[in-house]
Amino acid sequence: MHHDPAESGQLSAVPADPAARHPLPPESPAGPGPAKEARPTAEPVGAGRGKVRDPFFDNAKYLAIVLVALAHSWEPLLASSRPLRALYLTVYAFHMPAFIIISGYFSRTFTLGAPQVRKLITGVAVPYVIFQYAYTLFARLAGPDPVPTWSVLDPWWLNWFLVALFVWRLTTPLWRLVRWPLPLALALATLGSVSPDIGADLDLQRVLQFLPYFVLGLLLHPRHFTLLAHKWPKIVAAPVLLTGFGVAWWLAPRMPYAWLYHRESAQDLGAPWWSGPLMTFTLLAASLVLTAAFLALVPRRTTWFTRLGAGTLGGYLLHGFLIKAADWGGWYGGAFAHSAPGTLLFSAGAGLAVTLLCTPPVRRAFRWALEPRLGWAFGGTPRT
Repeated sequence: MHHDPAESGQLSAVPADPAARHPLPPESPAGPGPAKEARPTAEPVGAGRGKVRDPFFDNAKYLAIVLVALAHSWEPLLASSRPLRALYLTVYAFHMPAFIIISGYFSRTFTLGAPQVRKLITGVAVPYVIFQYAYTLFARLAGPDPVPTWSVLDPWWLNWFLVALFVWRLTTPLWRLVRWPLPLALALATLGSVSPDIGADLDLQRVLQFLPYFVLGLLLHPRHFTLLAHKWPKIVAAPVLLTGFGVAWWLAPRMPYAWLYHRESAQDLGAPWWSGPLMTFTLLAASLVLTAAFLALVPRRTTWFTRLGAGTLGGYLLHGFLIKAADWGGWYGGAFAHSAPGTLLFSAGAGLAVTLLCTPPVRRAFRWALEPRLGWAFGGTPRT
């Protein structure tokens, strides 16, 4: 996700509301409609029908989408504050990896069965087309710069994540089939980092460079997330995140943010080709450590925001309109915006806005775009 940073990545989140018996595709950029660890479902917390969602994943999705919105609200302010740049780098190092890992985890049962492909189309592909057009139209009407002709092959801003999720989901059976899926995914990510000729179509650089996180999620089991609930991970989580912030403070004036967006090759960033593989593995290690620390701090009980985890698709796709409107409307232009109180105000506004966008009323109001009912478009009775 980047504002051109393009991510927001995204994040995942981080797409549509899946049916109760089939956890795919995801409700949000994060991928899952969370459920019992042994068998993910899409039922709301406390819902009937004997299904119970795991609040841990809903909590993680909500907290991650708040971080996505905060990071996006900070981007126009980065030049005026080194602490903010350090915080931005820290958050960007793990919020999309966290979404993508959870997406992979809840994709473990994807087998290209007809009901799953149907949900992938209605929950990921169709929302992508709708929001790709909506953002392009919005940019033409309100943006300060000319916008290219609408193209389904060139994801605009945070829409890249829906394209990536669609591709990753379709390739899930391949990763379940090969003997060494994670090394293969890392090899593809490394090749992407040194291949400037890949081009912008479907944001394939991001599809490749973020791929290892998705494949890692496919390989995880409930016991791996349970490990993070133990005493010591929780004790060291905050010091790990603070250490990450300290490293980011040192890196802030030295490292281009674009390394964390994974949308360009090393050569595109003006670096020698060999820095691509080096940064691929370095950022992977840093992101996994920070993601583990973040997840260790996520509450495992039901909280006031647990239900909001089911609506993070809305938060992810809709908050971008507010961020861009504030930017294009000149809200970041005054001296107050670049002061500490101004930064806090923008942060609070972004957190509140994305929280409201995750609520059930917003989800219902935008169901036609976020979770379209397209049974009429499919013939026959789907069989797995």
